[in-house]
Amino acid sequence: MIYFVEDDNSIRELVIYTLNNSGMEAEGFEKPSGFWRAMESKKPSLILLDIMLPEEDGLTVLRKLRANPAHAQIPVMMLTAKGSEFDKVVGLDAGADDYLPKPFGMMELIARVKALLRRSGAGSSGKEYHLGRLMVNPEKHLVHVDGKDVVLTFKEFEMLCLLLKNQGMVLTRDQFLNQVWGYNFDGENRTVDVHIRTLRQKLGEAGCYIRTIRGIGYKIEETEDEV
Repeated sequence: MIYFVEDDNSIRELVIYTLNNSGMEAEGFEKPSGFWRAMESKKPSLILLDIMLPEEDGLTVLRKLRANPAHAQIPVMMLTAKGSEFDKVVGLDAGADDYLPKPFGMMELIARVKALLRRSGAGSSGKEYHLGRLMVNPEKHLVHVDGKDVVLTFKEFEMLCLLLKNQGMVLTRDQFLNQVWGYNFDGENRTVDVHIRTLRQKLGEAGCYIRTIRGIGYKIEETEDEV
């Protein structure tokens, strides 16, 4: 199920019609209040969210989703007329997994939706990663730091798993975009940096394991004082 919160009736109806005719079950909501009621009974696999909404804006809705452990890992794509770099960065900072400014083509929307669903539903080898204070179980989607749960969005989780899979190796920003976003992402250059920053913050004491390699990208390794 895909939920779409959009107060413009024509856009909401077109997107829902397109998604349903592409083999994906979708439901639209004019106001956040209807969306929140639906969330109580059925959790979607993906949320499409406009920013300019009545009752409360989309960024507020997004922050509430990310603050709730039960909803934090649901992928969220922002669909909005606010298309400046500043607005994109604000959305990514708030926990958005993708950002598509209006006007957008239906074919591009479907491609991005399928990419998000594919990444969020991807299987794993079942391998468990351990690095200093950090433990990650890809199959169960668990992250622990010093034995305490850490709640990540699925994009943050995918980035962390990619780093751990290539422990000690430097990954470029293009590698993150290609392997985590799963398609030719045309977003701002800061996209990866924004997600890395929030990932470090959420990992707390283990955030220092993610090292910035100036001019290249990032890698993960245990720091000397942890060895």
